[in-house]
Amino acid sequence: MPIFGQVLGIEGTAWNLSAAVFDTDLISLVSRPYLPPHGGIHPREAAQHHASVMNTVISSVLSHPEKITGIAFSQGPGLGPCLRTVATAARSLSLALNVPLAGVNHCVAHVEIGRFATGCRDPVVLYASGANTQVIGYLNGRYRIFGETLDIGIGNALDKFARSKDLPHPGGPAIEKLATRGHYIEFPYTVKGMDLAFSGLMSAAKESGAPIEDVCHSFQETAFAMCVEVTERAMSLAGKDEVLLVGGVGANRRLQEMLGIMCDDRGAQFFVPESKYLGDNGAMIAYTGKLMLESGQSLPIGSSQINPSFRSDEVDVTWKAPEQRLAPPIDPARPAATARGAEAIIEFVNGSAIKRRLSKQYRVPALDRRLIAERTRAEARLISTARRAGVPTPIMSDITPDTIVMEQVAGTLLTHALSVPHVKEAGRVVGILHNSGIMHGDLTTSNIILRDGDGRCVLIDFGLAQVTSEIEQRGVDIHVLFQTLKSTTSDSALLKNAFCEGYRETFPGADDVIFRENEIELRGRYL
Repeated sequence: MPIFGQVLGIEGTAWNLSAAVFDTDLISLVSRPYLPPHGGIHPREAAQHHASVMNTVISSVLSHPEKITGIAFSQGPGLGPCLRTVATAARSLSLALNVPLAGVNHCVAHVEIGRFATGCRDPVVLYASGANTQVIGYLNGRYRIFGETLDIGIGNALDKFARSKDLPHPGGPAIEKLATRGHYIEFPYTVKGMDLAFSGLMSAAKESGAPIEDVCHSFQETAFAMCVEVTERAMSLAGKDEVLLVGGVGANRRLQEMLGIMCDDRGAQFFVPESKYLGDNGAMIAYTGKLMLESGQSLPIGSSQINPSFRSDEVDVTWKAPEQRLAPPIDPARPAATARGAEAIIEFVNGSAIKRRLSKQYRVPALDRRLIAERTRAEARLISTARRAGVPTPIMSDITPDTIVMEQVAGTLLTHALSVPHVKEAGRVVGILHNSGIMHGDLTTSNIILRDGDGRCVLIDFGLAQVTSEIEQRGVDIHVLFQTLKSTTSDSALLKNAFCEGYRETFPGADDVIFRENEIELRGRYL
């Protein structure tokens, strides 16, 4: 593979125009943010700002143009007018200096500069920025998305709330400061399997008449607990023992503290890069562009169109060796006496499974108690309801506020037995569940057991389940499963088709739900 020297990177997906030169380390970095006089960012005005300061920013880092061996630019996701301004500058420089061009995915660049700056190897990544909230992991040449926001990015949610209270832009730092003097009040908490949503929380915070310090404190505690929960669920699913925090919201000290507490509890390592690499910056584009160019990925000028909806799981990561397996192996000859998931520990005693929900030290006590009690009650009630409807579930024998005692289902997690027949059977069982008016809420391959003997799929962990007949909720349910398949196997398209075939066999409304899931998949996350 060719070795490139200095690479110039230009970042300008939204409010910050930044350029950097990277060789074996960062040589220079300059940023000029667009700060609106009031309200939020207007894409056209931000693009005009980028154009007006482009020459100044580039000249500030480009002291030796003759040493530049490549140009990299943020190709997406982002605001269209801003992306076009940056792409035009990058093309011009590539032609003027006669060096190759690399179009960089903004999200992947955050991950790669984070890995470079911290030295972590194979983390689960929480990417929390203005427009994006994703939990990401690497598998088979791509960064797979375990879960993400279904509506608005966490940074945008914070900013919109801040504007409603006349706080300065960006809103995150002001909210963080006020939150240190506040007390917890209850707000909506929306986690759907591996995905989450912030719009209900944001609306409740806007409308709250409580003191601003209490609102800011509770907004942060609720939103960050949602992010940490999904990150922990991805770690449990993937069997990884590193967490990397990236993105502008990652500068928040409370979010860092909560992730650190979660990692300590799981015996994992937590990494966060220094602040200059957290927000949108040219260094991440230059470094990732260098990796791409050295692995043979260059972009012809004629193919350098921007992509405002460019997803991280669309990028061929040619600079890393493929990782063939995420989940840790299991030894069927030596069954474990206990098992731990993201939320609970299960003890297996004399044919019974005793599931006890664990207190999470990263959550404020009131929120922690509420979630444990709500999810334990809901799980017991909906396991019983689903079983009466014909869904294979464990038989329960006792319930307390944080514990359910049920039969131990002998079998193998679907995670460890992904095949067309098994996933098709899972589709049949989920079809029965949805036809009974229940959505599972956490439909991952770790919550489906292939029962020994008859091979039926037994559904477990109904803690996020709810009674609903809404197509949207059912679509989210199977979207969670499809995202899990994409993040854990290279055969996801084949397995998705197998699931849909089985799903149609037992649920008359399957086609409407599958169509809605496709709409959910196509929704842009850069809002």
